[in-house]
Amino acid sequence: MGPRGRRFESCRPDHHPHIHRSNTGDCHVKSTVEKLSPTRAKVTISVAPEELKPSITHAYGHIAEDINIPGFRKGKVPPAIIDQRVGKSAVLEHAVNESLDGFYRAAVTEHKLRPLGRPEADIVAWPSDKDFSGDLELAIEVDVRPEIDLPAYSGLKLTVDAVEVSDAEVAEELDNLRSRFGTLVTVDRPATTGDFVQIDLIAAISGVEVDNATGISYEVGSGDLIDGIDEALDALSAGETTTFNSNLMGGDHEGETAEITVTVGAVKERELPTADDDFAQIASEFDTIAELTESLKGQVERSKVFGQGTQARELLVEQLLTSVEVPIPAAIIEDEVRRHLEGENRLEDAEHRAEVTEASEKTFRQQILLDTIAEAEKVQVSQDELTQYLIQGAAQYGMDPSEFVQALSGNGQIPSMVAEVARNKALAIALGKAEVVDSNGNAVDLSEFVAVADEESDEDADGDETAEDADAEAAEAEAKAAKAKAAKAAKAKAAAAKKKAAAAKE
Repeated sequence: MGPRGRRFESCRPDHHPHIHRSNTGDCHVKSTVEKLSPTRAKVTISVAPEELKPSITHAYGHIAEDINIPGFRKGKVPPAIIDQRVGKSAVLEHAVNESLDGFYRAAVTEHKLRPLGRPEADIVAWPSDKDFSGDLELAIEVDVRPEIDLPAYSGLKLTVDAVEVSDAEVAEELDNLRSRFGTLVTVDRPATTGDFVQIDLIAAISGVEVDNATGISYEVGSGDLIDGIDEALDALSAGETTTFNSNLMGGDHEGETAEITVTVGAVKERELPTADDDFAQIASEFDTIAELTESLKGQVERSKVFGQGTQARELLVEQLLTSVEVPIPAAIIEDEVRRHLEGENRLEDAEHRAEVTEASEKTFRQQILLDTIAEAEKVQVSQDELTQYLIQGAAQYGMDPSEFVQALSGNGQIPSMVAEVARNKALAIALGKAEVVDSNGNAVDLSEFVAVADEESDEDADGDETAEDADAEAAEAEAKAAKAKAAKAAKAKAAAAKKKAAAAKE
């Protein structure tokens, strides 16, 4: 981006069909950019009649398709007749509305702006609606990505927690494994945390029943059902009933406060198998409980090593953000906060609004920081990296990968996924240049969490990935996801056939 108020002239034909070079080679679209603030820019565009003429021609064609004039076939109405019946001003308005986005995008590209939100356009001057003479003058304001001075991260020292595995942590892992092989046994005593209860629920508002459920199996203390249920069930025995108030989580009365009546049908506790050699042989590939315990210790250790990587990433971002100022676009944050609160139906919750605002601002600062690192390190996103990221995202949402990609593509979210992969790579590259030690002063090997900068190819040296590139990557990612799904189904089918054949043989 150039200095404030500097004039840039653009007549690049490759951005939009309505922006092209004239026969004489003169440029008839001129634009300037004024920096209103670190996160706001004003783009002024002047379009000569020669540049608007193709849009005028398109406008006559579109209007000819939409009107019925006796004596003329649809789409074949001459411009002169359209001028009489519709008016030149309507043609001009149609042409400007059709071409405005193209002129704006060309100016954005030419000035290397990075828009963050929706632009606000104002038509300062219209061409004449008598003969289409005179320039079209546009003034467009838009929030843009702020420029920041990237702090140094090479050699930055980070201290993470040392990996220390206690006997209690190993015992907890063993108990978790035992619980998977445990059995539920009915007990004659009040329910407590960790018990499983069979319950019936009735929800009433102002004495009128609005919902009910019977025979629900619920683990006391899990917090997975409805607010207040755990407190209500504590010390309640089979056959007993109590009531409490809670906000309904779904249905026609979602968000409303109802009186909940809960009746306990049975109380069951989980009976764990004995931790001995027999259990080890049933629950694992090991022959002895000592071998199983040692394996569980290794799992806890690996989990803590992974935690070191996560901690190092968070510390790196935190330290870098403390040494750089990232301007915040208030309108962008406000829009994000409003969408979040509307989704939760909590627009009037001032305390929650403050929390969401703080979180949104933090996320924005992190994204700007990592985007800047990605540019400095010339990060590129490969098709395989995008595909893997999308497949992982599908798994998190419990969706089929191909359907997940289709949903993202339909909502125009693939470019944001590409940006997220680039940010993750940028953070991994920056982490690889930092010095990480544990709280005992020992060097920490985080080779699994770091990356090296990409070699910039000739194809990528001229600019960032375009939306068309992202769409192509989305299509290829969808194909790969579908292929992976088919391979998984074929593997499952083969395994089933093998199992069936073995059973028949027996």
